[in-house]
Amino acid sequence: MTTNAALTFKAVLFLAVLPLLLACLALAAGFRPAVAQTAPAGGGAREVLSLGWQAGYCAARPKSRGCADFSVDAPAARQFSLLSRFQLRKSYCGVEAGLKQQARKGKWTELPDIVLASGTKVRLMAAMPAARLGLDRQQWLRSGSCVAASPEVYYSRSLDLLDALNASPVRALFAQKAGAAITLAEVRAAFDAAFGAGAGERVRLICRKTDGGPVVTGLTIGLAGDAPTLADRIAAASPTKSRCTEGATGAGQAG
Repeated sequence: MTTNAALTFKAVLFLAVLPLLLACLALAAGFRPAVAQTAPAGGGAREVLSLGWQAGYCAARPKSRGCADFSVDAPAARQFSLLSRFQLRKSYCGVEAGLKQQARKGKWTELPDIVLASGTKVRLMAAMPAARLGLDRQQWLRSGSCVAASPEVYYSRSLDLLDALNASPVRALFAQKAGAAITLAEVRAAFDAAFGAGAGERVRLICRKTDGGPVVTGLTIGLAGDAPTLADRIAAASPTKSRCTEGATGAGQAG
């Protein structure tokens, strides 16, 4: 006769091995348990804000269509311009193949127009000189489609970040160095002063080689998270290395 103690022992043993039996059956049926994903350090997607320094760009590429009417007296000569804001290793998210091909090799002004609030449109045309060549349309398809739900959200946020930089000691440094050379160390120190210790380590100089030496045509800033301020988004990003460490700022007037 089976005793109560023996029955109790068998019940405990069955309950102990039940999870293992269920797991084996699930795996045999092809089931794979969901694995929790961890957010990147700092939270949110990692992005790069790419900005141009028009005076340097036009000094390095004077025959570029975007430099046809460039003037050292224009506001664009003394402030950064918007090029792009993108996620690493992502592009043309949800863009159909034909439109993607057109954006890559076609005439940008023939791409579909983007819908922006009137105020955002005015800001963008002032902040992105190449928008008149269709860069705003191309960059929305290439980069914005992976970053924001609409062109309005993409560009209004990008312009806010650009405005924060142009109101900082970084822009002042570039303006003061007009016509002279600038170093990565100087730029990074200005970022630290403007946006907090370590901010400069998230910055790269964009340079172009010329017969007269390298010319700084812009810079990139690492961003992460979804904080409202440029300083917080820079702080959440990872440090980076810059191949270019010094270059001329291009012709311009200090101010």
